[in-house]
Amino acid sequence: MATNKDAFRDYLQLEKKYSSHTVTAYCNDIASFESFNTIHFDQENIEQVNYSQIRTWIVSLVDNDISNTSVNRKIASLKAFYKFLLKTKQIKVSPLLKHKALKTPKLLQIPFSEKELEDALSHVQNPVGFEEIRNKLIVDLFYTTGMRRTELIHLKVVNVNLSGGTIKVLGKRNKERILPVLPIIINQFSLYLKERSSVLSIVDGDYFFLTKKGLKLNDSFVYRLINSYFSAVSEKVKKSPHILRHTFATHLLNNGADLNSVKELLGHSSLASTQIYTHSSLTELKKVYEDAHPRNQK
Repeated sequence: MATNKDAFRDYLQLEKKYSSHTVTAYCNDIASFESFNTIHFDQENIEQVNYSQIRTWIVSLVDNDISNTSVNRKIASLKAFYKFLLKTKQIKVSPLLKHKALKTPKLLQIPFSEKELEDALSHVQNPVGFEEIRNKLIVDLFYTTGMRRTELIHLKVVNVNLSGGTIKVLGKRNKERILPVLPIIINQFSLYLKERSSVLSIVDGDYFFLTKKGLKLNDSFVYRLINSYFSAVSEKVKKSPHILRHTFATHLLNNGADLNSVKELLGHSSLASTQIYTHSSLTELKKVYEDAHPRNQK
């Protein structure tokens, strides 16, 4: 079993090119099921399990107040493992062939309004010093490019083209894409680079955004930064880099952008992923419709 798990890990890392975080999550889910199967069915080899055994695991997860969303994620890990075993011809049929995902509530992600963006950024109209200039640029970059948090953190100096007005980011599964940068943001880039050069000790010099100690940013730092920027101007529960990405897409769609163009900017592999951002533009469309239609004026 250890051999198959090691091979599966290599497959996820080298062939599927998943992030280390995703690979670890998949392997932990498989190990969890393996442990459950050993305890409850006295069977260490999960390559030969049947669906009723997996179903028992699912029931135990739900009984332990694991959310349906989390259960579905664990099953997705298991499904990927059996798909790998099929691919390597170690099994003939996946025990999850006819499994249907548990129903999950559709959580509405509410973007920031244009006014909330203006209010948040107006707090630092003329940033001074390395940290203020960097922080404002990060917020502006999220909102004007729709890039992911990990894409911003791993942005390299060599991939910033000021003369061309573009940046190259590394997205999911190591897919590169070129993003246009607005002229107003180019000016901020130049200002930041000037301040960045004054950082005394630069450790992670390849990365564009650094802490005051010259280190690459991390997930929690970026999350706290966005949360603090918007806490004073928004009462929304979620104030994260992903909501800024969501806001970017929604505002583009509200102002007439083509869905396929937004898909390319976001780096989505399918249009279905982009369509989740259309609910707010539909809300805006409904408002325009209700305000403008003659039958609603009576």
